[in-house]
Amino acid sequence: MLNVLIIVRRTLRSEVNMKKEARHLFTKAIDSLILGIELFNRPSNVGRTHAVLILIDHSFEMLLKASIIERGGKITQDGKAETIGMGQCIRQCLSNEKIKFLSAEEVLVLQTLNSLRDAAQHYIIDLSEQQLYFHAQSGLTLFRDIAKNVFEVDLETRLPERVLPLSTIPPLEITAFFQSEILEIEKLLSPNSRKIVEAKEKLRALAIFEHSIQGNELQPTDGELKKVLDQIREKQSFDEIFPSVSAIQFTTNGYGPSIDLRITKKEDATPITIVPEGTPGISVVAIKRVNELDFYSMNLTDLSQKVGINTTKLLTVIRELKIQEDIDCFKEIRIKKSIHKMYSMKALDTLKKSIPSLDLEDVWKRNRTPYKGKK
Repeated sequence: MLNVLIIVRRTLRSEVNMKKEARHLFTKAIDSLILGIELFNRPSNVGRTHAVLILIDHSFEMLLKASIIERGGKITQDGKAETIGMGQCIRQCLSNEKIKFLSAEEVLVLQTLNSLRDAAQHYIIDLSEQQLYFHAQSGLTLFRDIAKNVFEVDLETRLPERVLPLSTIPPLEITAFFQSEILEIEKLLSPNSRKIVEAKEKLRALAIFEHSIQGNELQPTDGELKKVLDQIREKQSFDEIFPSVSAIQFTTNGYGPSIDLRITKKEDATPITIVPEGTPGISVVAIKRVNELDFYSMNLTDLSQKVGINTTKLLTVIRELKIQEDIDCFKEIRIKKSIHKMYSMKALDTLKKSIPSLDLEDVWKRNRTPYKGKK
């Protein structure tokens, strides 16, 4: 089956309305994306995988920076000449209430691409054609979604008017794909082969994907790769070797000329979610915020001033709405020896939406802490 993307001309929204810096970054993002597609489709394999990963990752960094600026954020760092990196861009686009437009599954696409690019640029990595297709196609789908959601631009209007083949191999379901990759690694580990270096190169790309789902931005170590190779030698199951990957799947929308590829959770698997660091027994996309106090930026007094209720009564409302049970609303942050109870913009939004419909006196009676005087 030949999977292709047919580019159809549509009316392009005037980009004059974009902020000037955002428009320049958006153009650079498109340039890198087109080069990445061009290299994906080249007949020669010389440097192809590394170049595709580097260019698509660069296109997303430019796109996220353009989006942050367009939505009123900043990409500069105080006291530094450099702008923020890809990791900080992702966190802003997920956590900053003013900018936010990414979901946890979309973050997983970006984290995986960025980690694969890092391995390709700084060391060696071996991706099969199937795996390169998965990441390139899901990346192209996400790029198009962001361009439409943030800038109201149809990506098709910015690409050449021609048919762009993406793969001559039918995409496999992700479990079947991983199992086929494990079989290839088994062959490299067989007594007649003993190609340990080649096996590690092929395994590294799979391990990076597993790391990304777990929220681990670090490259897999030789020790971790050796442990997985031992599991493969012992013929452990796919779920045992890659427990986090087994919780997600690639889903397609459309076929042939117009295929979208997205990462979603399996219906019968533990959901991909953002949870407190160190939570056991769950497959997570653990997004680490660049600065907790930027996200959880208000204490109880700040909230009280913004909603116009004194702190004592506000605390009963917080108990009523279970705001302190929501990780996206509340967190206890340790600064030196003190613990500070801090709230996010989501907590403020929840309070503003809920308070008008509450009977505050009734809430007070149910949730107030009884006074215990001295005997």
